[in-house]
Amino acid sequence: MHPHIEDYALIGDEQTAALVGRDGSVDWLCLPRFDSAACFARLLGDKENGHWRIAPKGVKGPCTRRAYRPDSLVLDTEWETDEGAVRVTDLMPQRDRAPDLVRVVEGLHGKVTVRSTLRLRFDYGSIVPWMRKSDGHRVAIAGPDSVWLSTEPQVRTWGEDNGTRSEFTVEKGEKVAFVLTWHPSHQPRPPRTDPYKALHASVKDWQKWSAACRYEGPHRDAVMRSLITLKALTYAPTGGIVAAPTTSLPEELGGVRNWDYRYCWLRDSTLTLGALLACGYHEEAEAWRNWLLRAVAGDPADLQIMYGLAGERRLPESELSWLSGFADSTPVRIGNEAVNQLQLDVYGEVLDSLSLARSSGLSAKPHTWAIQTSLMDWLQAEWRQPDEGLWEVRGGRRHFVHSKVMVWVAADRAVRALEENPQLSGDADGWRALRDKVHREVCEKGFDAERNTFTQSYGSRELDAALLLIPRVGFLPPDDPRVTGTVDAIREELGHGGFLRRYSTDETTVDGLPGEEGTFLVCSFWLADALHMTGRKKEARELFERLVGLTNDVGLLSEEYDPVAGRQLGNFPQAFSHVGLVNTALALFGDDEAG
Repeated sequence: MHPHIEDYALIGDEQTAALVGRDGSVDWLCLPRFDSAACFARLLGDKENGHWRIAPKGVKGPCTRRAYRPDSLVLDTEWETDEGAVRVTDLMPQRDRAPDLVRVVEGLHGKVTVRSTLRLRFDYGSIVPWMRKSDGHRVAIAGPDSVWLSTEPQVRTWGEDNGTRSEFTVEKGEKVAFVLTWHPSHQPRPPRTDPYKALHASVKDWQKWSAACRYEGPHRDAVMRSLITLKALTYAPTGGIVAAPTTSLPEELGGVRNWDYRYCWLRDSTLTLGALLACGYHEEAEAWRNWLLRAVAGDPADLQIMYGLAGERRLPESELSWLSGFADSTPVRIGNEAVNQLQLDVYGEVLDSLSLARSSGLSAKPHTWAIQTSLMDWLQAEWRQPDEGLWEVRGGRRHFVHSKVMVWVAADRAVRALEENPQLSGDADGWRALRDKVHREVCEKGFDAERNTFTQSYGSRELDAALLLIPRVGFLPPDDPRVTGTVDAIREELGHGGFLRRYSTDETTVDGLPGEEGTFLVCSFWLADALHMTGRKKEARELFERLVGLTNDVGLLSEEYDPVAGRQLGNFPQAFSHVGLVNTALALFGDDEAG
C-alpha cells in the first residue's frame, strides 16, 4: 500500500528539504533548491523513481517509534527487532557550499544487521545515473548532477537492481554514518562533511534558534514545531518562504487537484509576517519583507500572485507523464499556471504586510513607500475588474468579495500611513474616496440580506471561508451582525466533520475542476479566530484543540484533511496551515489570554 501523506517527516537545510517515511525511506528530495528537479521521487511514483531506505534487514514495515530531537529539525527513527534495537538519525546540515543529506545509524542494544538501499534517479525519477567508485566512495553522474556517497567508517557497498546496496551490523554504541553530497557535475567535489560534527552542530543551532521564541502559552510544542517548519521552508539566500516543499500531493486521492507549491505566494505575506514578529523572529520577518519588496518591484500592472525563490517570475506549468502520482493521483505537475492570474487581493496583502512591517519597527527601506504609492495608483484605476480570487480558481473571473475587501485593506493601510507619518506624500483624498467606495459596494453587492451573510462573489449564493477574515482585517467590527451572520452561515454551509471547506465544490463550476477536496486547515484556523473575536471563546478553543490533534506524530500538517477517511491531503508540510496554527494560538492564548 502507498504511504499516507502524514507518514512523512521533514528535514532540510533552509535551501531544500527531504521527506522521510516511517519505514526509513527518503522518498522526496529536490537538489540543490526546493524547486529543483527531484533525485528521489518515489513520493509521486514508485521505488524505481528514486528513494533511499535505511532500516534493519528483513523489516518491511514502519519503524517502532520516531521523533524530532527537542526544538530541532533532526529526526530520530528507531526499530525494535528480535535481534536488538537500532536508531537512524536524519538531518540536512546548514550548507557551506554543497547540500548534504546525513544519516547516522546507531546500535541501541543487541546486534542488528542494517541494510541501505539507495536508488538515485535524477530529473524527477526519469534518469538513471552512471555510478562508479572513487577513492572508496560511490559517485553518481548524469548531465548537470553529481552525487557522492561516503560512509564513516567505510562499509561494503555494491551495485544491485539499478541501485547501491550496503549491509553491516551494529551493536550497542556502534555507529555508521552516511553522507550524500550533491554538486554540479562539472565542478570538483566539495570538501567532505564530518557527519558527527554536523549532527552536533545542527542540534545546537536549531535549539539556540528555538530558544528565542517568545510564545509561552498552551500547546507551545505545537507552536514551536510550526515555527521550525516555517524556518525550514525558508530559502535562506533570499528570505522567501515556499508554500510547501512538494508538488502534486493530491487534494483528493485519485483526483486531478494536484499543484506545485514549491514557490512563494504573496497571499501568505501578512499572516506569516505577523506570526514571525509576534514570536520574536525579527530577522526572519525582515528577510521575508525584503524578499517581498524585491519580488513586487516593477510595473504594478505586472504584480504576480507568486514568485520563485529569488523572485523569479516565469513558472511555466507542465506535466510529468512518467510518474503515476501519489496514490495514483494524476497529473503530476511542475510549475504553476496560476502565476498568470489576476488576484486583486494580493495588492491588499502587500500593503497590509508593509504596514505591519512599518508599525513593528522593521528597518525602513527608502523605496518602500514609492512601491506602495505605485500599487495604489494602479488599484485606483483597475479595482473594478473581476479576478480569479484568493483560491486561484480556473473556472473564470468573478467579482470575488474577498478580493474587493482586500482592495479596501490596501486603501485603508495607505490612508493610515499618511495619517501616522505626515512626512509621506500621497493622494490622501483619492485613497479615502476609494476606501469608502469599495466598502459601500461590497456591502451592497456582496451581502445576502436574506441569509445575513456575505457571499463568495457579487450576486452569488455560494460562500467562501476567506470571508472569515473580514473582522480580522478591520473591514467590519466583530460585533457587527453581518459578521456574526457570516460566521454562522459559513460554519453551517461549509462545515464538514467538525472542520471547514474553503468553498463548495458541489453543483458549482466556480473552480472549473472536477471532483472534491478535503477540509482546508487554514480556513478552520480562521474559523477559530472568528469565533474568538465574536465572543465564542470556548468554541474557539475547542476547535483549536481538534485542529492541533490533526498534526501527525511529529507535529506536521498538510494543506487539507479528510475527516471521513481520517487522512491528511494536499502538499506537505504546508506553510499556510502552520502559520494558521501559530496565529490562532497567539490569538487565543497570547499575553492577555494566557496571563
